[in-house]
Amino acid sequence: MPPRIHIIGAGLAGLSAAVRLARAGARVLVHEATAQAGGRCRSYYDQATGLTIDNGNHLILSGNRAALDYAEAIGTRSRLVGADEAEFPFIDLADGRRWTLQLGDARLPWWVLDAGRRVPDTGALDYLRYAPLLWAPAGRTVCEQVGCAGPLYQRLVQPLLVAALNIQPSEGSAKLAGVILRETLAAGGGACRPLIARDGLSGALIEPAIEFIRTRHGALHFEHELRKLELVDGRVAALDFGRDRIEMEPGDVVILAVPPWIASSLLGELVTPREFRAIVNAHFRIEPPRNFPAMIGVLNGLVEWIFAFPGRLAVTISAGDRLLGTPREELARMIWRDVAAVAAIADPLPAWQIVRERRATFAATPHEDARRPGPRTAWSNLFLAGDWTQTGLPATIEGAIRSGYRAAQLAAAT
Repeated sequence: MPPRIHIIGAGLAGLSAAVRLARAGARVLVHEATAQAGGRCRSYYDQATGLTIDNGNHLILSGNRAALDYAEAIGTRSRLVGADEAEFPFIDLADGRRWTLQLGDARLPWWVLDAGRRVPDTGALDYLRYAPLLWAPAGRTVCEQVGCAGPLYQRLVQPLLVAALNIQPSEGSAKLAGVILRETLAAGGGACRPLIARDGLSGALIEPAIEFIRTRHGALHFEHELRKLELVDGRVAALDFGRDRIEMEPGDVVILAVPPWIASSLLGELVTPREFRAIVNAHFRIEPPRNFPAMIGVLNGLVEWIFAFPGRLAVTISAGDRLLGTPREELARMIWRDVAAVAAIADPLPAWQIVRERRATFAATPHEDARRPGPRTAWSNLFLAGDWTQTGLPATIEGAIRSGYRAAQLAAAT
């Protein structure tokens, strides 16, 4: 094990690398530029609603093996809650029709054979049309690989892929979409059970990780922004933080777990994704109606997914660049109209908050996917982590944690 492992960035990629290394007995030092950990996956107190909210509505599935291993390691697996079987209720605002996709808990997708469990107005053979997507080659979009039309596409494939890729399937990478389908729908309901951090992302995934690292003699330094990597003879020789400088001792290793635009500014030769897509989240202070589902998919509306939390309804709109210029109150009223229609609420607009992440994920196009670097770099003691690196997945919690684990494995073997 290297004498010291410096991890730059305390998002999920950096924290998962630190947890993996601390669990193995490494001396871990995490450096975070801001005053809090978690990056795009954290909770905070919001004065507008008087609630603690998450900066994004993130979902973990029962088949996300790295994410669940991470939660198990930091002792918070029980804080990710969900139904005993994989079920996804939907509503179509165009005609008010409601149905529930019932995937069960099997390890094979037997649910496609049962008309009562699959998407309405679809037959079992309709699902076979998407088989060419499962192992799609690089360089093609979803709609180039398979047809983007019909009830199955409109009612399941399109909303699933927009949520997972954060881009419309007409632009999205068929290769990345294929990975999503292989690890979810094609893997049976046992891999698809949705798990939600009902008490907040920070309490489930961030704060316990910090405690885990510290109790194993690791350290976290906040407001400690890396200004420059000093690179000498094919390795990192020093870390320049502006007000202080850390010399690398023989055997020291660095994991760079920062956003791609920061990584490319520190490493001018590094090729990274350059296009990004936004996600819009809305939070409303209102008690969810009795028997309202923990989450529901919405078709033919502005809203895509609604999540129910104690005292709060939260909304996610992926590929949300078109909404970045909409005035905040106007946007809140537009979203609330959909929420009120879905939940049958007659109340006027309650206290609300809009969270717009302009660069929430890299654009999951074939071109941008090809620009994702692997964990190794040209410098022998420097590795990369982040959901934007070549994880094989789009930018997700699972991808971020897998990247942290892979960088930790390489760092430990240096």
